[in-house]
Amino acid sequence: MNVSDLSIGFIGGGQMAEALIRGLLTARLAAAEQLAVLEPDEHRCRQLETEYSIHCTREAKELCRRSRVLVAAVKPQLADQALGACNPFVTDDHLVVSIMAGVSLADLADIFTEPVRLIRVMPNTPALVLAGASAFSANDRATAEDRQVAEALFSAVGTCVEVAEHQLDAVTGLSGSGPGYVFTFIEALIDGGVLAGLPRPLAEQLVLQTVFGSARLALETSEHPAVLKGRVTSPGGTTITGLQVLEQGGFRGLVMNAVAAATARSRELGA
Repeated sequence: MNVSDLSIGFIGGGQMAEALIRGLLTARLAAAEQLAVLEPDEHRCRQLETEYSIHCTREAKELCRRSRVLVAAVKPQLADQALGACNPFVTDDHLVVSIMAGVSLADLADIFTEPVRLIRVMPNTPALVLAGASAFSANDRATAEDRQVAEALFSAVGTCVEVAEHQLDAVTGLSGSGPGYVFTFIEALIDGGVLAGLPRPLAEQLVLQTVFGSARLALETSEHPAVLKGRVTSPGGTTITGLQVLEQGGFRGLVMNAVAAATARSRELGA
């Protein structure tokens, strides 16, 4: 089963749904006529139709009739309402993919009257610029082909891996919340540049390129971060002096604790 052979319906037309639509069209994994959105806001419907030439509807029955893959892209608190509206029209031919944080596969299954092929995905916000990191888990009814479809869908907006469902809380704490940590680090670096005497626009330009370039270097070389760090850390130099300050402040331990705390909070929210 290829994504290019499927019709895909998005339950909710928010930012993440739009990112997936843009990614699918950009990667040419789907044509506009294969995509549809269920969106109650008429203004938002017109926006999506105008921008991407896709079909937008306010009727759950119509979306389910048009689509073989249903992507639930609404806020978690709307899960029962949005998927409940689709429930009467979901059949054995449908694959349901959820990107609703904290809504387990068991919770999703309880919404539907009949057994459903389900996949749960944890994406992150860089998917909005087609540079996301996503992880997914499938229920026991989902097939190998269903997993391939999910991987292809979310690879269109970045990278995608399969994990056991019990690992999704850790994924949430790491890559789901990770952009927040990175943006805080970026902000701190910029402020550091300003403290050192650089104009803020110049500091921002240098920091953003430094973070982007460092991530790209790590991705393209596949070398361990410690090795890459060692290459810019000369004896008695500026980098090792700066790193000493980070170590004295417990920088790495704080980052690790942040991931652990966010993971624990994800488990609490999903309980």
